[in-house]
Amino acid sequence: MRNTLGPLLRRASASALVLASVWAPGTARATAPPAPEAPRIPFAERYHAVLHGGFARAANASVSCRTTPGELSEPLCPAAREGQLPAVNGDFDMFYVDVDDDPGTYNSSRAELRLPEGCRVTYARLYWGGNLLAGEQKPAADNGRVLIAEPGGAYKELLADTVVGHRTGRGADAFQASADVTALVRSSGSGLWTVGQVNAAAGRSAAGAWGGWTLVVAYEDPAQPLRTLSLWDGFGSLDTPAEVRLNGLHAPRGADALVGLVAYNGDRGGTGDSLTYTTAGHAPVPLQDSADPADDVLNSTINEPGPVRARREPAYANTLGYDSDVFDLGTGLAQGGDQLTFRLVSQRDAAWAGALFAAVDAQ
Repeated sequence: MRNTLGPLLRRASASALVLASVWAPGTARATAPPAPEAPRIPFAERYHAVLHGGFARAANASVSCRTTPGELSEPLCPAAREGQLPAVNGDFDMFYVDVDDDPGTYNSSRAELRLPEGCRVTYARLYWGGNLLAGEQKPAADNGRVLIAEPGGAYKELLADTVVGHRTGRGADAFQASADVTALVRSSGSGLWTVGQVNAAAGRSAAGAWGGWTLVVAYEDPAQPLRTLSLWDGFGSLDTPAEVRLNGLHAPRGADALVGLVAYNGDRGGTGDSLTYTTAGHAPVPLQDSADPADDVLNSTINEPGPVRARREPAYANTLGYDSDVFDLGTGLAQGGDQLTFRLVSQRDAAWAGALFAAVDAQ
């Protein structure tokens, strides 16, 4: 994965046709195939806007450690899920999270999307991914298919317009897929969203099993400040840092900003991974919060600013290999600045970056 962004790249997609085939009530299957899989996609800007508004996000894991009775049950699993010990996915026999009542699904999880009342959704994208090689090898044919249910709705099959996969030398076979879901989110809005059938492997291996999904939503709200909104995505190992820049942005003095990330296989308890930001002429500033240490930012958490966390089912403190976090830059932009750049690094974890997004006050 290259470590800098080129000019704005807007990828053409068949997302409108995809949603036309899956959005009708009661639809069981889509009619068009997902996009063909690419071996690697460098990070590039997917969405950019300057408007009064911001980003909202919902996310959850699809794989966790096994607690069902039997010889594969893991007695330390409950404590690991609650974050009471620095466990990692390679420590456990991993199995699927499945919260729905549908016997036809083998994994499913829910998360709350919170949108301001009266806002208008301008863009929404669902990302999902996982490891295909753990105790079992999952075929890649279903990487570009997932089930999604809006709040109070039934499952609809969603086909990816972007699928990325590659085998690595660290014992994993990682992939990420994504699809434009703007029309569906614009119609359905806030509440608990459910995503099922993420194509991730189960079992035990040194690399560990992992999988999860994140819904990223840009919205316009006249009651909020004017902001620059940018969403970048790609997929690749963090053996090479991921770096993105808000080209042409001048952050005014006292600007507020939020930045979010989607990453895979970050291990809790290690060090050497960080998310930093810089402006022209200033030293890098590491981001951190109560759940994410500055030197272990990829620590299997789903976290966001604010005193009340969004609902998740299940709501594990340690997701054992899936990160979807949102950070508040706080007073970091008190002096403003140009060339705001974010850099995600993993020096020890065999981690992958999938997406970064930022909302920064504009002049």
